[in-house]
Amino acid sequence: MKRRRPELSSSSAPRLAAPPPPETDDVACRWLLLDLDRSELSLPLTFPTGQTFRWKQTGPVQYTGAVGPHLISLKHLEDGTVSYFIHSRSCDSSAAAALLDFLNSDVSLAEIWAAFSAADRRFAEVARHLAGARVLRQEPLECLVQFLCSSNNNIKRITKMVDFISSSGNYLGSVEGFDFHEFPTLEQLSEFSEEALREAGFGYRAKYIIGTVKALQSKPGGGVEWLKSLRKMDLPETIDALCTLPGVGPKVAACIALFSLDQHHAIPVDTHVWQIATRHLLPELAGSRLTPKLCSRVAEAFVSKYGKYAGWAQTLLFVAELPSQKALLPSHCLIMKDEKTTD
Repeated sequence: MKRRRPELSSSSAPRLAAPPPPETDDVACRWLLLDLDRSELSLPLTFPTGQTFRWKQTGPVQYTGAVGPHLISLKHLEDGTVSYFIHSRSCDSSAAAALLDFLNSDVSLAEIWAAFSAADRRFAEVARHLAGARVLRQEPLECLVQFLCSSNNNIKRITKMVDFISSSGNYLGSVEGFDFHEFPTLEQLSEFSEEALREAGFGYRAKYIIGTVKALQSKPGGGVEWLKSLRKMDLPETIDALCTLPGVGPKVAACIALFSLDQHHAIPVDTHVWQIATRHLLPELAGSRLTPKLCSRVAEAFVSKYGKYAGWAQTLLFVAELPSQKALLPSHCLIMKDEKTTD
């Protein structure tokens, strides 16, 4: 299920694309083609769909955000291919490599979606209309703090909170009126007080963020390295470890595991995913009340049907439930029931 990462040597670096660079002082860089077409990466189906709250729409089909210390814009060309622009005079290969890593570029959607489609007639139909919804590979600390902000919240408020926290990181530049910052380090995060976060509208989430930062700072070897070490653990151990942090429950832990810790079969179960499951995977549970035990059963059902990349399948089906995407689907996709499959 892996795509080979494009090498960044002069012979295989992304080709120059036709569009001129945006209005900027970064004269040394140009728009370059990315080795991912629309079937592998749809920007509108990846960035504004709840995985990250730090990327901004800076054009009709253009999104801008920070990947580590690099400020990068991505846009679709008319033929659907994706181009990228590094807002830096150096345009060194480390930025391109970081971008490919962030985009999980060595996972082939074509391969895993073919497997999903063979197992699920509804997935096959939905995927035809919503191609390119990728799962990102974010820095764990950045992902963790964002999802601490997401608890019982809406996207507008989450984004405002994440922007407030991000503003304490190193300033990277401005694009189309948006200011961008590198995500704060643990040391920079530790400078926030619970009172300051509450005054900024974080409510009860303030104590969880402060508590989690302190807990990470106490980890042997450092909290950032501890978080990255969870990538090498089995999913149950990863979830259990994350749930020791203040404010992290099973759903938030599953989001962090899926979107930053290489746990591709993690299933964040909320009411939306529960509704998907009871309509298409576990219809016998329709009308039941969602409990922790049933959350585990839903996750198991997704993994049983879709395998080790079940989290990617769940992400596409979740995106298909968003109002903005439902409008793009033909009516038969909305009412289609799963067919029972036999071995």
